[in-house]
Amino acid sequence: QVQLVESGGDLVQAGGSLRLSCAASGSSFLINLMGWYRQAPGKQRELVAVITRGGITNYADSVKGRFTISRDNAKNMVYLQMNSLKPEDTAVYYCNCKRAWGANDYWGQGTQVTVSS
Repeated sequence: QVQLVESGGDLVQAGGSLRLSCAASGSSFLINLMGWYRQAPGKQRELVAVITRGGITNYADSVKGRFTISRDNAKNMVYLQMNSLKPEDTAVYYCNCKRAWGANDYWGQGTQVTVSS
């Protein structure tokens, strides 16, 4: 089992920055792929960014060039640096981890990011 706890969500003006953090605890072999997803009101949850234990990253097209995902394997932490925020980035952001693609997902409780115009 894995527990994920996010922090860092806030209200910010358009063009501003935020850094989300997620602390993972539990079975290390399950904390392989780590990532961030988001869900806006009335929309499906979508992938924002993912990072492997080896540091390979993948981003949604909508955040490329603005968001950066990173992780600290020693601390089982994953971060999302969000710059040049837009109102359309407003959503609940969820930390996620899994052993591999297609394996069981583990989710945090979510942290609210609100970007005002």
